Amino acid sequence: MAQNRFPMGKGPSQRQLRVGELIRRTLSDVLLRGDVHDPDLNRISVTVGEVSTSPDLKIATAYVSPLGGQGGEEMLKSLRRNSAELRHLVAKGLTLKYAPELRFQMDETFDRLDETRRMFSDARVQRDIAAPDDDDAED
Repeated sequence: MAQNRFPMGKGPSQRQLRVGELIRRTLSDVLLRGDVHDPDLNRISVTVGEVSTSPDLKIATAYVSPLGGQGGEEMLKSLRRNSAELRHLVAKGLTLKYAPELRFQMDETFDRLDETRRMFSDARVQRDIAAPDDDDAED
């Protein structure tokens, strides 16, 4: 029986994680050095939070945010406009058979973190956290 080329596991494979991290580091270095020939993009400090790759490693989605949180839409437009040049510059730093297509999405991790902090500061949640468990009382 033939094996499935893209297993439906619970998450990304070790190779996907390793390649995603390599792309993240290389992309961060390229943006930090200002290698892209676009003054609009070079003016913005971009934080690359995570890069996830497709199972065949041909598509890489970079989750990015502007330093300071201002100008996110402008940053995304600049990154998408220069994606071909970024792809070329990132591929030079990697030893992959194919240069992955770069896609860019806003990193909303910090927004979710703020929402989580807000939830934990709620009085009802604090009361539930401070209350002893019923399981502990039986022991």
